[in-house]
Amino acid sequence: MKRAVFVLAATAALVTAGQVSAADGKAVYDKSCAGCHAAMAPKTGDKAAFAPLIKQGVNAVAAVVIKGKGAMPPKGGAASDTDAKAAVEYMFSKSK
Repeated sequence: MKRAVFVLAATAALVTAGQVSAADGKAVYDKSCAGCHAAMAPKTGDKAAFAPLIKQGVNAVAAVVIKGKGAMPPKGGAASDTDAKAAVEYMFSKSK
C-alpha cells in the first residue's frame, strides 16, 4: 500500500511540474484529439504535414493548441494546458 501511495504522489508531482510521459499524451490524444486528427489534417503520423510544426517546437505548437485555432477548440478539448502539451508531444512522436 505504501508503494501505491508513493507512485501516485510521484505521478502527481510530475504532472504538476509539466513532465508527463508519452503514455499520458496517448491517453489525452485518444480521449480528446483522435476523433479529428485521425480524419482531418494534420493527421497524426503524416510526417510531411507535421514537419513544419515539429520545426516550430513543442512549446510553440502547444501554445497555439491551448488557445485553439480554426475549428479546433481551446486545448483541443483536453482538460488542462499540461494535457494539451502532452498530446502535442505524443502526436509529434508519432509523426517524426
